[in-house]
Amino acid sequence: MSGTSEGPTPAADLDRSAATESETPASPGGEPLDGAGGGPSAVRRVRSAYRSVFAAAPLAMAVVDRAGLITDANEAFTLLLGGGSEPLAGRPAADLLELAADGSTRHAYREVLCGRRAELRCTRRLKQPDGRTLWTQITLTPLDEDGDGLLLSVTDISAHHDLQARLRHLQMHDPVTRLPNRTLFFERVTAALEAEVHNERGTGRIGLCYLDIDGFKAVNDTLGHRVGDRLLAAVAERLTACAEEAGRTRPSVPLVARLGGDEFALLVADSTGTEQVADLAESALKALQAPFDLSGQRLNVSASIGVVERHAAGTTATGLMQAADTTLYWAKVDGKDRWTLFDPERNAHLMTRQALASTLRPAIERGEFRLEYQPLVGMADGRLRGVEALVRWDHPRFGPLPPNRFVALAEEDGSIVPLGRWVLDTACRQARRWQTDHPDEPPLFVSVNVAVRQVWDSDLVADVARILAETGLSPRLLQLELTESAVMGSAGQPLQTLQALSDMGVNIAIDDFGTGYSNLAYLSRLPVSVLKLDGSFVRGFQHEGPDAPPNPADEVVVEAMIALAHRLGLTVTAECVETSAQATRLRSIGCDTGQGWLYSRPVTPDRISELLESTSYAVGNP
Repeated sequence: MSGTSEGPTPAADLDRSAATESETPASPGGEPLDGAGGGPSAVRRVRSAYRSVFAAAPLAMAVVDRAGLITDANEAFTLLLGGGSEPLAGRPAADLLELAADGSTRHAYREVLCGRRAELRCTRRLKQPDGRTLWTQITLTPLDEDGDGLLLSVTDISAHHDLQARLRHLQMHDPVTRLPNRTLFFERVTAALEAEVHNERGTGRIGLCYLDIDGFKAVNDTLGHRVGDRLLAAVAERLTACAEEAGRTRPSVPLVARLGGDEFALLVADSTGTEQVADLAESALKALQAPFDLSGQRLNVSASIGVVERHAAGTTATGLMQAADTTLYWAKVDGKDRWTLFDPERNAHLMTRQALASTLRPAIERGEFRLEYQPLVGMADGRLRGVEALVRWDHPRFGPLPPNRFVALAEEDGSIVPLGRWVLDTACRQARRWQTDHPDEPPLFVSVNVAVRQVWDSDLVADVARILAETGLSPRLLQLELTESAVMGSAGQPLQTLQALSDMGVNIAIDDFGTGYSNLAYLSRLPVSVLKLDGSFVRGFQHEGPDAPPNPADEVVVEAMIALAHRLGLTVTAECVETSAQATRLRSIGCDTGQGWLYSRPVTPDRISELLESTSYAVGNP
């Protein structure tokens, strides 16, 4: 074991030139001693004094030449290295002190020998002949600027190092379970990732089980923290036993750590694959399912575990833990007392959802949304009657997104209110523009979807009145669509809002009719003017030819709904019309308008203008 570290230089207080007085007749300051007053006899006395200091000093010292060979050493140096009878002079210092054990120290040592570096300081663990080991701090510095010798000093720092090791152990281990704590765990994860990436003989993979105890807070709250701590310690013992058992047939034992609270981790370095980590998670679950006896308290607990196993290359400690944390959350959501394996697709969907939610409001301000319009066609004559406005998000990262990717998110965070207001304003302005650009054609109505939250969280009536006044669009040319579940059973503010809009002249449509209450009798008490049949009913009409007749039950149900709607004074629009056979049958049972790919997909405003310029809207026109 070896390393480098900065530390004190015990030899710094000792005159460097004194140790080589026998070789270089110079004073501590580098001046000739002859002029110091005393002549040759004085020189010999000073040399003798310095030599005595060097020999008797308790600090282990040696003189090394530029080739790295020891030329002289004091008694403390000899004793530190084991006190052998073999002379040290002429032996390489690097061999004696492990100075070539790692590349960094070896390079620094050579730089000092060559005079390109002023000093070397490092820490080395030295093994003595009797088997004991010493931790030492080594310093190597030139004796003087022009001399060839270097002073090597070695200090025994074993006691200091042992104290540091004990303090580090306390700092890096959990006092309750005695397991490695979060800090040490992340150190080991980082080291394992680096080793897996650079070790060609390893698997190049890493695995992690991230565990927490289901309902641990209830144990603390009802039985107290002392029992809770005993439970944590008992859990740690069982997890450690699982890790040791798993390591019997593996090169290494998984690391068990307590990350805080009731959270534990089992790290599998050099993983052999998902199966190995999953087996470890399964054994951990089974180990914790057995009852715990804690000083008369018998407890039954379970755990949830997130399992991640992947290539080490391209993985960071933070990324690994984020994946494990996400997977642990899935295990909790999926029912607890289980382990769940990380799913990249599920995570990508979650990350996309979070990314979209966090950028919705700024996207509205940046104008990243646009509208497309899908034609609503009269079933009797095939002419264009109106359009449904459909919002699209031109996301700078994910590209064009349909409403089902972001509308639910907008409803959750309230951004549906400003987004819905923008859609309403843009659609009404476009409808008015078509009207002024094509004065000889019957004006188109525009249908706009409205979320329930727009009714509750904004003054929808005031917004509609203002937009109609600003655009000059007639209220009869605006249709607002709400889902059946939102309209049925409405009372209080929603009903008052719908009634005020209807009194204004705005048409109210129920979207996806037939998927919710389907209570036609209740419609007579709501200000509704249009029903839009859900596409699931229309799909039963899609069979072509005599060999594949339509489902008669579907036809009877749809015919009955259309007849009842007409008796209530409502018009009916069929959604998802895709074939001419569907259109023919819907027309025969009295459906008023149709919408679907048979007529057109959602298109740009310019394409709607082109359709208005044609004499009739031909069935199947793209």
